[in-house]
Amino acid sequence: MSRVDLLPDSGPVFSLRQALYRAGRDYHGGITALAHDLVMDLDALQKKLKLDEERRWPTPDELEEIIGATRDPRLLDALMRPAGAVWYRPEPVSATPTALKAVGHLLVKEGQFVGSLHAGAADNVWQPHEVAELEYHGHQVIRAVLGIMAGARAAMEVQKVD
Repeated sequence: MSRVDLLPDSGPVFSLRQALYRAGRDYHGGITALAHDLVMDLDALQKKLKLDEERRWPTPDELEEIIGATRDPRLLDALMRPAGAVWYRPEPVSATPTALKAVGHLLVKEGQFVGSLHAGAADNVWQPHEVAELEYHGHQVIRAVLGIMAGARAAMEVQKVD
């Protein structure tokens, strides 16, 4: 089994094949643990997740199992990107002043990134990598804000019960 990473330093945006490879490789315990958890033959799974193996591809059922087991955000991003959709896993964050301040800092950081893309906006010629980066950072902000909203709703529902 090769231990050479075929996808070093690839950035935050992955194709579906790259995301599957990375999700399997980065799974806690590696692809061996993933194969064990999925009750799948290790050799077959390695071939299905290999970047340059065109003859094999996970079946829809296998893909569903891989997504469910890994819960890898890069894989979810790669699946949703073609549809222009944003995935969201409800993870309530306490709507405390500290959490709201953290979201504020995230918004400032992401806003600075968006501001740095002035070259694409100036001539209205956007490069594919610029759009992909912009979408990635926008989705990060959306997930952070939705987490605060879910936390506020959870806190409100606890107060109603008391």
